[in-house]
Amino acid sequence: MKKRSKKKWSLKRKIITISCVIVIFFASSFLFLFYGPWDGFRNFWITSAMTTLSHQYLATWFYDDVTIQKVLANNSILEVNEISDPNMIKFRKYTTTIYRNEYEKEILVHEDNVLYKVIDIKGEGYQGFLVAIYDPSKVKIATTAYLNSRGEDILTVAKRENAIIAMNAGGFYDPDWNSNGAIPHGTVIKDGKVVSDYIDANMGGGFIGFTADNKFVLGKMSKDEALKMGYRDAIEFGPFLIVNGKRSFIKGNGGWGIAPRSAIGQRQDGIVLFLVINGRLATSLGADMIDLTDIMERYGAYNAANLDGGSSSELVINNKIVNTPVAGGKNGLRDMSTFWIVKE
Repeated sequence: MKKRSKKKWSLKRKIITISCVIVIFFASSFLFLFYGPWDGFRNFWITSAMTTLSHQYLATWFYDDVTIQKVLANNSILEVNEISDPNMIKFRKYTTTIYRNEYEKEILVHEDNVLYKVIDIKGEGYQGFLVAIYDPSKVKIATTAYLNSRGEDILTVAKRENAIIAMNAGGFYDPDWNSNGAIPHGTVIKDGKVVSDYIDANMGGGFIGFTADNKFVLGKMSKDEALKMGYRDAIEFGPFLIVNGKRSFIKGNGGWGIAPRSAIGQRQDGIVLFLVINGRLATSLGADMIDLTDIMERYGAYNAANLDGGSSSELVINNKIVNTPVAGGKNGLRDMSTFWIVKE
């Protein structure tokens, strides 16, 4: 009896078979991630896309409006309904060598007479920088020199203002997702005067800024109320993360997804905190609102607020870009309208 001969597969047939297996594997993985029973990826994908102005199509391509709205409802943030109490900020200098925890020690241990200290921040899926600024009177708002005409990149503004530190601040009007950063969202107060006042129905948040006595105050109020409050430098944005030592209630990931982030806050001793988290990178996907709140609370923020994030998240120290911006323009920078700066 003759043995049945084994047919040898040709190289072409092997390549086609392997290719089909790979395609089936990735297609199955795609369907499982986007439409499977586990909603973690779906929540991440939809909230991350919908909180951008230029990439919402990444959600609407794959999901209907009902699904998107359901996910956003399950990932939201309920801010503390209070205005910061400036009387709770007590400026002080420390002589102690006993600290409540390692984070307080990182903030309070520094060389004599320094204006700031940079602390590396690392967490699950993110990496960034926290800057402790020891004199709040040095923190100011800067704007593009061409308000209502065009924005400027952060390096240009930092050099012109002779700023030691610069970080992005509020959002800006972005029609058709093709803005040049000319018009800031909401009211901008600089040196006690309103320098811009563009109201957009889609803009949320409230006033974020410093009073004349260098106290960081958060509050949802009118422009006239803000001026009466005594703001010297302020923008409108949000959400608020911590108000009067109380955390906002965050459901799911807060509804803002995972992305590059920026935040600002102040401790009760007056020390100001700038926070920038890298995102959309292999080494740092980004942070959500819980991450931001945790970091700010960990380092003692009594009041803290989210700032414009995504491709706007940028940090410059001594005219050098410290983080890894993802805007894609020159040096990865984006033209913007408002900035927090520190001047000596």
